Amino acid sequence: MKNFLKKHWSKILIGTVILALFVAIPFIFKPSEEVGAINSYKMTLDYNDENKTISCQEEVLYYNNSSNAFSSIFFHLYPNAFREGATVKVVSSNNFKQAFPNGESYGHIEITSVTERKGDQLEFKIGGEDENILEIVLPEPLYPDESVTVVISFSSILPNANHRYGYGENTINIGNFYPIACVYEDGKGFFTKPYHSNGDPFYSEVANYEVELTVPSKFVVASSGTRQTSSQDDSNVTYNFSGEKIRDFCLVLSEKFEVASCTLGSVTVNYYGYSGDENLQEKADFAGKCVETYNKLFGAYPYSCLNVVKANFVHGGMEYPNLVLISDSVSNEDYNYVIAHEIAHQWWYGVVGTNQYEHAWIDEGLAEYSTYLFFQENPEYGLRYNNMISNALSNYKFFVQVYERVNGQVDTSMDRPLDQFATEPEYVQLTYTKGVLLFDNLRETLGEKKFMKALCDLYKEYAYKNINSAELIATFSSSTGRNLENLIKSWINGTVVIA
Repeated sequence: MKNFLKKHWSKILIGTVILALFVAIPFIFKPSEEVGAINSYKMTLDYNDENKTISCQEEVLYYNNSSNAFSSIFFHLYPNAFREGATVKVVSSNNFKQAFPNGESYGHIEITSVTERKGDQLEFKIGGEDENILEIVLPEPLYPDESVTVVISFSSILPNANHRYGYGENTINIGNFYPIACVYEDGKGFFTKPYHSNGDPFYSEVANYEVELTVPSKFVVASSGTRQTSSQDDSNVTYNFSGEKIRDFCLVLSEKFEVASCTLGSVTVNYYGYSGDENLQEKADFAGKCVETYNKLFGAYPYSCLNVVKANFVHGGMEYPNLVLISDSVSNEDYNYVIAHEIAHQWWYGVVGTNQYEHAWIDEGLAEYSTYLFFQENPEYGLRYNNMISNALSNYKFFVQVYERVNGQVDTSMDRPLDQFATEPEYVQLTYTKGVLLFDNLRETLGEKKFMKALCDLYKEYAYKNINSAELIATFSSSTGRNLENLIKSWINGTVVIA
């Protein structure tokens, strides 16, 4: 997702693009089906359009894959970031009007009950830094390699907002709407950081999903996972979706959707545009070209469906498993670029995950760099690597000069939490732009063949897992037979000299 800042500091870095590189890959790697014990979510959802509310019963099969026993388990409550009185704002002041065109609006999530599967009530607490965490107290300790099933009943209200979670003029975006398990890291505990306006403040493990959704029949629905069945009565439609080994689940509803599709082997790519759009099939085919190119460069897209969805959204785009949002405010000249970037996230965030709050440079840097690779591989779209890398370097150096002039100094470190970036331009320049420059430098240092092999090895080794900075460095070093720790750390710690 990200902030689409139009000129010098763009979410999609207008004016930057592409890497000169073509590498012949003898086969397309497909991630292993083996992932071990993972959580499962079963949700029964009912959307009320008159009140813009969601009611849900969510059954979670939760595995303790750690080395410690748990007396409680924890879930993120992201919709509470939209509630009145939230201390952390969902957008910066610069983006407020675009996010809330009709004035500030509020939403929230209310947990009505938590039970064991057999129906016994469980104690729960709402806490965290900003009422952003659900703590479920277990009746007995949950030991390593054990599982527990909990049933969470909740209702939520959508704000009138052009955001991940909210309704606007054209679409109803239902992202990050349900309690999702906090990641537990041995030695650190559960990750419980709240929402933040910078970047994508999300961190999750892959899980299996079964979702039943009932909506008024006037809506066309785009989703994560794949649609299995549907049934209809006089006024409503009930859809059933499933998703295996995906790390989140998103829904988008609209009365205005028209759909065009293309097929790449076993993968169907759907483009959801608005009624009256003249380029539906063109956009579907472009999205298909993105999937085809990234398959060749990194390894196969492991799911059967990808939905590219035009939506009212404050930023340029946003990635979810099997679904990406493309803002309907993006200009025609930048639209394909945003599609290419967001689809790249299916590889870097979707399959290879990361803590986007703590290490945003990894998935954003890789997705942005992959976008450069896409246009390098497809020169018919008219973007040239040398010019775009030059523009990226100029943008970054301009940012540093401005910050030094205003503040006397500038922190150019990349590997820091979202709440430690003072402004959105700082976040964009140090995760997107400097991320591109870092990977470009690695390519020049290693040569194209070794560099591309390292990306493929990264995708293969960490498919369906989460990666941190140290693990990325170790994988690149192992794959290439070079000790790259000092080089990469000089970039992410801010000590490298960029001339």
